[in-house]
Amino acid sequence: YAQDLIDLSLDTAMSFFGFGQSAELDIVISDAETRRTAEHKTEDGKKDKYLVFYDGETVSGKVTVTLKTPGKRLEHYGIKLEFVGQIELYYDRGNRHEFVSLVKDLAHAGELSCSQTFDFEFAHVEKPYESYTGQNVKLRYFLRATLGRRLNDITKENEIVVHTLCTYPELNSSLKMEVGIEDCLHIEFEYNKSKYHLKDVIVGKIYFLLVRIKIKHMEIDIIKRETTGSGPSVYHENDTIAKYEIMDGAPVRGESIPIRLFLAGYELAPTMKDINKKFSVRYYLNLVLIDEEERRYFKQQEITLWRKGDIVKRSMSQQATIAAQRFEGSRAANSSAKEDSS
Repeated sequence: YAQDLIDLSLDTAMSFFGFGQSAELDIVISDAETRRTAEHKTEDGKKDKYLVFYDGETVSGKVTVTLKTPGKRLEHYGIKLEFVGQIELYYDRGNRHEFVSLVKDLAHAGELSCSQTFDFEFAHVEKPYESYTGQNVKLRYFLRATLGRRLNDITKENEIVVHTLCTYPELNSSLKMEVGIEDCLHIEFEYNKSKYHLKDVIVGKIYFLLVRIKIKHMEIDIIKRETTGSGPSVYHENDTIAKYEIMDGAPVRGESIPIRLFLAGYELAPTMKDINKKFSVRYYLNLVLIDEEERRYFKQQEITLWRKGDIVKRSMSQQATIAAQRFEGSRAANSSAKEDSS
């Protein structure tokens, strides 16, 4: 009740001194109806759809100032529009780190007697990093319109999502690792490559060379590790993105188990290393074995995830078949080369 009285008194005073007029701001991006959209997680865990932009693309559109009381003038100290790229660390919310900050002055100080629309264009804007919302950090891009006033400014924000595209890695060797416990367990596992795009398929095989303990369960996890801060103030957050059961039951010596894990069904962002010296996001394949006494054995291997453009669209089954054929072909070639050398 007390706050209502304060607000009422403020409105009365503003009207008495000629500041009673107010306005609403609206930002409309030029190709909003035809531009691609993507779902992006917000800080509270919900998902919203945003327009997608890429590095170097122009951002243009219109800012509309709509007066709430027709016929009544609105005095202002200027109207501007900003394009901002910003990193916010949740443990340091007082400081927002802006790595992109562009400003367009739409109108000088003066009066508005009617609603008005202003065109804007930020040509070939640099957008070096992917939009990201994590457990301890948020990287976002947004347009912010501001109408300056004596007592309180009127502002409006319009957020966009930026995707960073990469070319296909030329050097993409297979991953080969071993897990062993002396005289008890010896496992060799191999993945077809170490770098995967976000819609890719992980293809591999696991070979049991020695099994003298009773394994009852085996799975592969995709783990996202988010690192924020630096020096003594470094925070690590591990999040298990995916669990893929390889087998349920005891393997025998000489057995081989194929792996085929589709990435498209999971919420993944590209690998991000030392972004603006504020945070990193890395991914690991984690092989987990559990024996009958509930002891856990695991081996981690880092992989690189990257985003590519939608140039060729293939079904998931086609992607898996092609990946498996390439993997088997490379294995056969390596085996033949070893035989020839021997």
